[in-house]
Amino acid sequence: MKNAIAGVAGVLVTVLTAASAAGQDKPPAISGDTVKIGVVTDLSGVNIDYGGPSAVIAAQMAADEFGGKVLGKPIEILAVDHQNKPDVASQKVRQWFDQDGVDMVTELLNSSVALAVAKIADEKKRIAMVVGAATTRLTNEDCNPYTVQYAFDTYALAYGTANAVTKLGGKSWYFITADFSFGQNLEKDTTAMVLAAGGKVLGASRHPAFQGIDFSSFVLSAQGSGADVIGLANSSNDTVNAVKMADEFGVFPKQKLAALLMQISDIHGLTLEVSKGLLFTDGWYWDLNDETRAFAKNFQVRAKRYPGMVQAGTYSATLQYLKAVEATRTDEPDVVMSYLKKMKINDVFARGGYIRADGRMVHDMYLAEVKTPQQSKGPWDYYNIRSVISAEETVIPLKDSKCPLVKK
Repeated sequence: MKNAIAGVAGVLVTVLTAASAAGQDKPPAISGDTVKIGVVTDLSGVNIDYGGPSAVIAAQMAADEFGGKVLGKPIEILAVDHQNKPDVASQKVRQWFDQDGVDMVTELLNSSVALAVAKIADEKKRIAMVVGAATTRLTNEDCNPYTVQYAFDTYALAYGTANAVTKLGGKSWYFITADFSFGQNLEKDTTAMVLAAGGKVLGASRHPAFQGIDFSSFVLSAQGSGADVIGLANSSNDTVNAVKMADEFGVFPKQKLAALLMQISDIHGLTLEVSKGLLFTDGWYWDLNDETRAFAKNFQVRAKRYPGMVQAGTYSATLQYLKAVEATRTDEPDVVMSYLKKMKINDVFARGGYIRADGRMVHDMYLAEVKTPQQSKGPWDYYNIRSVISAEETVIPLKDSKCPLVKK
């Protein structure tokens, strides 16, 4: 049956259901008579603009699209500040599952937080839909039946940026890398992609993460290498500060600057004058089509900013979970997850998306180049989309997967 629901974006969204006519006659089986969704995010730290309060707003927009109810039962959106600490996130999520009747948790930016919560989701047999964390461990060696990695991972960032930039002429690379697991894995994955695309890596400088360091010596080393591309294998304020220093030292246009994790909120803070010409992979952009523009306009009214990949992904993950609950007429995790892995995801975030056996949601991504101030038509008009990276190119091939859920 197709059931059209008026969305906050002013667009009718088609809800696909697999329930039979007989199943529709059954009373819905909703635990606690409320569908509770918890958003676990950074509400006060360095990643607040990646997710934060605006991600909570995005989840609420999905609930509102259902009129605040599913199967006649109220939808409740909860939120917690994980403070970028796995123990804080674990403690709260365990309480949510054990005492507060939370059915699904989402957002979960910060890979260590996501890995810790994924273990609890597996233990408690509750669904975790990770949006903001990039580690491939979530769908590789540490995969479990209840965790979905929804928006991106380090493989997608590395492949998208390295492959596309190398094709654009960036044959030699030098990395500025955050010296912890995220940065090291990103550099490793990107190096493999550069070499596979016929390029070469001339060297790397490694720095401590999130300590507000001076990037001048690292940028000078990268300039001195003569590399076509300086790859920033870091995130958050580290990436922002490295881009600022690269602009100060006149890296662009003599060398390409490629950020391996960058979001639109970073560009907004940096300004186009500082970040112009920067290349990076993103999983979503608000100005792709009429539907994304309508969603962004409605989001901006609520959040006073435009959405990025994490906000749009949180909206989509929440929306698709609610569709699955509606279709199966239950919030029983195994039933809902089984349905999620069979359905196609078509909404403002993804077209033709789907969740693989390992829990990875597969969808197209984009190589973006930051516009010059002269090219921009107004606030948040920041990207030139240089190429679309097809869905199957953004994920680890299943033949190479270490996830025990994958049959080979």
